[in-house]
Amino acid sequence: MNILLTCAGRRNYLVDYFRSALGVNGGRILAADAQWTSPAIQEGDKSFLLPYVNEPSYLPKLLDICQQEEVTAIISLNDLELPLLASHKKEFEQAGTAVLVSDPEVIDICFDKWKTDIFFSRLGIRSPVTWLTVDKAKNALSGGELSFPVVVKPRWGTASVGIEFPEDMRELELACELVRHKLMRTFLADFSSTDKQHSVLIQQYLPGIEYGLDIVNDLQGNYQATVVKQKLAMRAGETDKAIVIDSPGLVSIGKKIATTLRHIANLDCDFFEHNGEFYGLEMNPRFGGGYPFSHMAGLDLPAAIVSWLGEAPVAEETFSVRFGTQTAKCDRLVNVESFQV
Repeated sequence: MNILLTCAGRRNYLVDYFRSALGVNGGRILAADAQWTSPAIQEGDKSFLLPYVNEPSYLPKLLDICQQEEVTAIISLNDLELPLLASHKKEFEQAGTAVLVSDPEVIDICFDKWKTDIFFSRLGIRSPVTWLTVDKAKNALSGGELSFPVVVKPRWGTASVGIEFPEDMRELELACELVRHKLMRTFLADFSSTDKQHSVLIQQYLPGIEYGLDIVNDLQGNYQATVVKQKLAMRAGETDKAIVIDSPGLVSIGKKIATTLRHIANLDCDFFEHNGEFYGLEMNPRFGGGYPFSHMAGLDLPAAIVSWLGEAPVAEETFSVRFGTQTAKCDRLVNVESFQV
């Protein structure tokens, strides 16, 4: 079994987790990225340089690698790659490679934060009141439906890019214009250009406790488990310190999301607790930066994926976690000279 991690970036821990799941002589963990200095591709059993996701040669090159290396499954670790792979699954399946990415409709709901808000509302899950235009946000402020401070963020966003926290009307106007303008110079420009006038969201800022959920489905979209982490610290848009907790309320919400969305494998979700109520913020249908905290507490999704791919039973303890497990991330160095371009 050969598993390819694409857009591998800094996810060295996933290389280790999947290698452990495969076991001795169980197969290879391949890693690919567009930058040869990517830390994760230094530690794959075999690694590859790919064009950037938005380049025409990306898919043909990736397909060629899958054929040459007899790749069993692709696991993408980047939001921008998910829509592309989701819409080309059949091409890879014909080459014998499973693409472990949710269907295009699921990717669309998760990547478009406006559609995420609508999805939460449909399920009866609270979310911050959200507006698509400055004028409507101003009317809401005048009518008392919205109050400062507010959050201004990209409708199609990732990695906390372009988030502002205006505290008055003038800041709101400037922040929306600035974020909209800057988006056109980022890797999010193509997505934002599809509806430039509605490419920025205005949301009510809600102070409170922040949680990260790993919501797990099998490869057919059937619900398996929800692991809840209370975030203790953030760094560069990712969870830096966290504790795994027992939260029946959030587990129930996780199950509701999973059974409706029917995503594949992991769904990384952000929630806030404000005045005793839970509010959904975002859904990312991939391994998120907070997954290692669940893994350290006992969740072993890579082992489950390997079992599912091999049509083998999943061990009962695979989805069990030790509540109260508190962990923190740290950096380490890898030698990038070992990878030959």
